Amino acid sequence: MQHIWGKIMLTISQLSVSYGEAVAIRDVNVQVDDGQIVTIIGSNGAGKTTLVNTVAGILKPREGEVLLDGKVLTKVSAHKVSDLGVVIVPEGRRLFTKLSVFENLQMGAYPLRARKDAKQTLEWVYEVFPRLAERRRQMAGTLSGGEQQMVAIGRALMAKPKILLLDEPSLGLAPIIVTGIFEVIQKINAEAGVTILLVEQNANKALSVANYAYVLQEGHIVKDGTPEVLKADNSIQKAYLGI
Repeated sequence: MQHIWGKIMLTISQLSVSYGEAVAIRDVNVQVDDGQIVTIIGSNGAGKTTLVNTVAGILKPREGEVLLDGKVLTKVSAHKVSDLGVVIVPEGRRLFTKLSVFENLQMGAYPLRARKDAKQTLEWVYEVFPRLAERRRQMAGTLSGGEQQMVAIGRALMAKPKILLLDEPSLGLAPIIVTGIFEVIQKINAEAGVTILLVEQNANKALSVANYAYVLQEGHIVKDGTPEVLKADNSIQKAYLGI
């Protein structure tokens, strides 16, 4: 579906991904416009992580392609995809647990275009997450789940993303922490203009911050629209919103 905001940043076209003979996603079409928060909601096992890992270059599709500003990403390495500005915050955070908060954040600034501004970006990350400034010398493995998620997002921001891929940022976190994480997602988008593709089981939270949403079910998109349209849909209310 064509959105109304203008420049398209990311296009996922006719994407199919398999694990051996098992098809994980098929014929998926998603569009993310510059400066927007687009969410993909769906239950566990719907194919959401497969989709973002393919966009990030970690997985290669069987069919279809992913375009960033018109450039094909599906034929380049994950490292190159990151260099081009597509940065993922993976499910489960994947921190270097025996390194400090500061060292984990520094690891994020490896793309060439991010290195020259690393000091300035770090100051901004500490503004977004004051807790990380307080804990910067603490080993990442000793932090709470919410603090570890802050480090994971902060590390991704250090790479100066054009588009930030967030894979289940609320997973395993207490409700009050989840609220804070979603406030930060909005702040990153509004203040830094970072485009966001958010993959999330918590449909209520995801729809509260998104400009546009897709519903992924058993590996394919079954509905899409603005959050207002999807929230008013009876089948979405029953399946995802607990109404």
